[in-house]
Amino acid sequence: MSVADRLASLLEGVLGAPLPVRIRAWDGSEAGPEGDGPVAIVRHRRALRRLLWSPGELGLARAFVANELDIEGDLADGLSRFWKLGRESSTLGAKEKLAALRTAARLGAIGLPPTPPASEAKLSGGLHTRRRDRQAISHHYDLSNAFYEFLLDPQMAYSCGYWTQDSSEDYGLVDAQRDKLDLICRKLDLKPGMRLLDVGCGWASLLIHAATHYGVTAVGVTLSAEQRALGMKRVKELGLEDRVEIRLQDYREIPDEPFDAVSSIEMGEHVGQDNYPVYAAQLFSKLRPHGRLLLQQMSRGASGLNSAPGGGAFMESYVAPDMYMRPLGETLMFLEAAGLEVVDVHSLREHYVWTVRPWLSTLQDNKAEAISLIGEEQYRIWLLYLAGAALAFEENRMGVHQMLLVRPDAEGRSGLPRSRAATLGADPALDRLRTPVGPTSEPAPVATR
Repeated sequence: MSVADRLASLLEGVLGAPLPVRIRAWDGSEAGPEGDGPVAIVRHRRALRRLLWSPGELGLARAFVANELDIEGDLADGLSRFWKLGRESSTLGAKEKLAALRTAARLGAIGLPPTPPASEAKLSGGLHTRRRDRQAISHHYDLSNAFYEFLLDPQMAYSCGYWTQDSSEDYGLVDAQRDKLDLICRKLDLKPGMRLLDVGCGWASLLIHAATHYGVTAVGVTLSAEQRALGMKRVKELGLEDRVEIRLQDYREIPDEPFDAVSSIEMGEHVGQDNYPVYAAQLFSKLRPHGRLLLQQMSRGASGLNSAPGGGAFMESYVAPDMYMRPLGETLMFLEAAGLEVVDVHSLREHYVWTVRPWLSTLQDNKAEAISLIGEEQYRIWLLYLAGAALAFEENRMGVHQMLLVRPDAEGRSGLPRSRAATLGADPALDRLRTPVGPTSEPAPVATR
């Protein structure tokens, strides 16, 4: 029996189902279903040892990050097959476990647990304390400004875009991100002279767009020192220092009087379940009566397709430690309990598939450049992260929504116009060339990679 045959037997025993892909062992032998599908390459016995000590997603993720396990062919297709297997496979019994151990012993895979890859998150302190939240944000967002500039569009928008047209030579990621920023500003009904607070402001994409095109004075807060440094550099280059401020500040520590409008774009996933009421109450307190709040936030479905609030062992260990996603309805309950009134909910789930795919293409098409910026191990993390994210949104295991809310006044009045169209603003596709408000040297968007 070849190494690949023994390996197939072992993996089928551990997984509790037939192999979803063909495998190639470290000695070159192959086993499993034939065809044009992806091939799983097991480069080292250590990959098996990881799977024995950490069965399931974490063991597979560690082996992939360590380059002991790889996928030849379509990575997303390979992940999809393993995901389907995970949903359908049964729990291993004692007999199956013993058989798997015997096979592993014959392959020389028995031994002490391998050391996890160096990029695995190592946080300390109580869950969602200010100190631990800074560590969690730094783990992902302080990776490398140069890398994020390489990966993202020139606006540095690291969130789901809003695709008003099919992707083409004339319309791509740059346009979809611009349309997303404009959609947010329109829903917030921003006007010259208003004060905007952006909680979790990233590299200042929304702050710059709102100040440049809507004439607002904007304050952004982030826990990432690298984000703030690059964001302030961009603000200075555009001559917006008098209208845009970026602080290294926890959302719980914002001392300002209420703002005319508040936004928080894909930051609510990082505050946790127990702290979400605190987050919602803070957003409410920083909004004046009749002021609008726009949240863009990821969710997990209520159907049971995704039962992991943090996105699964790989996401929790390597990408976004301490992240918590809940079904949309639970989030809306928290926001209403804080005193906010829900005005509109807009699903952008499929838009995230169209957003992530260009990021993944940039990464794969420029592998050498990416590795030079973040190293081989982080490159493999991002490869798995982006391929997995595109798949999760495509298969409806994760969603993303824009939620528009308002703070009613003491008498319960919302201050909203009677027309829904007036409330939500026109579609940015109908007014693509908005005139900047005031002097700016903001460069015109360039074509995506």
